[in-house]
Amino acid sequence: MLTPASMHTIPTRLIVSLHPRAKTIYPQLSSRRARLTRLCRFHRLHVVRRSLPSMQLDIQLDPEIAVHDSDNEPLARRETTEAPHPYRTPFVRDCGRILHARAFRRLAGKTQVFTRSQTESDHSRSRLTHTLEVTQIARTMATALGLNAHLAEALALVHDIGHPPFGHAGERALDAALTPHGLRFDHNLHALRIVTVFEQRHAGFHGLNLTLAVREGIIKHSRDYSLADHPELADYLLDQLPPIEAQLIDLADEIAYLTADLEDGLEAGILQLNHARRELPCLDRAFCEAERKHPSAAERLLRNDALKTILNRLVTDLMLELSRRVAANRIRSLADVRAARTRLAAFSNSGESDRQALRTFLYRELYESPELETEHSRGVEIISTLFAYWVDDPSRLPADHVARASHEGAPRAVADYIAGMTDSYIEQAWIRFRQAKST
Repeated sequence: MLTPASMHTIPTRLIVSLHPRAKTIYPQLSSRRARLTRLCRFHRLHVVRRSLPSMQLDIQLDPEIAVHDSDNEPLARRETTEAPHPYRTPFVRDCGRILHARAFRRLAGKTQVFTRSQTESDHSRSRLTHTLEVTQIARTMATALGLNAHLAEALALVHDIGHPPFGHAGERALDAALTPHGLRFDHNLHALRIVTVFEQRHAGFHGLNLTLAVREGIIKHSRDYSLADHPELADYLLDQLPPIEAQLIDLADEIAYLTADLEDGLEAGILQLNHARRELPCLDRAFCEAERKHPSAAERLLRNDALKTILNRLVTDLMLELSRRVAANRIRSLADVRAARTRLAAFSNSGESDRQALRTFLYRELYESPELETEHSRGVEIISTLFAYWVDDPSRLPADHVARASHEGAPRAVADYIAGMTDSYIEQAWIRFRQAKST
C-alpha cells in the first residue's frame, strides 16, 4: 500500500508506472518526479519499483521523449478503428497479435546462420530464437531508459518477420530474381505487407491492424526511405526520424546476432576460440576477466561468461551514448527526436570499435566461410530456380497466389510466396520440382 511516507523511501532514479492518484497522495513531487507523474498518467498502472541499484546509471530520458501508450496517442491509430480494450494498452495488443501471427511462428523454421543440414546440434539459433533474444535486449533498454517498453517489444518481435528462407542469402537471391522485372525485395517492406495484407486472422479487417507506431517502426527501424522512391509509404512520416523505441531495434538486433553468432560458430567448430581471442580484443579481455573470477571453470563456461560480458557492455555503451546524445542535442520531446539531424541511438567510439571488429571477424571467418558458402550457394540455386519455374507458369502456384499474380504480376506474387516459406517447406518444393523434371 503506497502512502506519502512510504513514497519518501523510493529512490528518485527509478522507472515508474504510477497509480492514477500518485499526484494526490504525494503532491510535493520534485520537478523530476513531476515529469514521471506525467509519464504515468497515460500508463494508468500501479507503482512498480525498477531501480538500477547495481549500476546506478543516470540514463533516464525525459518522459515526453517516450511514445505514450494510450488509445488517444496519434501513433496508436490503426487503419481500421477499434474500440479500446478494457485492460490492454494499444502496444500490448500489438505484441499479442504479432505473437499469434502465422508468419511469426514460421520464424522457427527459418535460418539465422546455420541450417539444420549444416549441424547435428539442435542448439544453434533459428530466426525465431534470435528474435526472442533481440526482444529481451530491446525491452531491457527501453525500460532502463524510461521509454515505451511495450512498443519496443512489439517492434523487436516483428522486426524479422519479413525474412525469406535461407537467411540473408535467400534475401539476396529473391532480390536478384526480381531485379530483371524492375522490382526489388526488401524484408522490411515485405514485413509491412505481411502485417497489413497477408495475415488473415480477424473478421473485421485485413492483416493485423497494428498501430501506426509499429507499422512505421517496421519500415524505419533500420534505414530511411525517401518519398520519391517509395510514394506508397507516404503515411509513414518519411520526412521525420522514427521514435527512439524504433531506433533501438536495429542496434539491439546487432548486439544479439554478433554475440549469438559468435557462440554458434564456436559451437559448430567453424570458429576457434584461441584464434577469435587473438582477433577480437573485446573477447580476449572478457575471457581473461572470466578466468580471474573462475580459475577452475571449464573453457566452455568461461567462453559463455565472456560472451555475456560483451553483450552487457555493448548494451550499456549504447544506453550511455544515447543518453549523452539526447542531452547534448537538448532533446526534450518526441517532436525533438523526430526533428533531430541524425539518429540518436548509437554506440560510443569504443563501443563502435568493438562492434566493427566483431562484424568484420564474423563476415570473414563465419558468414563467408567455405562451410556456409556451400549451403548459401545451394539456397540461391533453389530459390532462383523455383522462382523462374513459377513465374514461367503461375498456374503452378496455390490458388490464392494465382489470384494475386493476376493483380500484382507473377514476379511479385512468386516472391511473396517464396518469402513466406520455411527452409523445410521450400526444400520439399525443391524435391517435388526435381522429381517432376526427372519424369
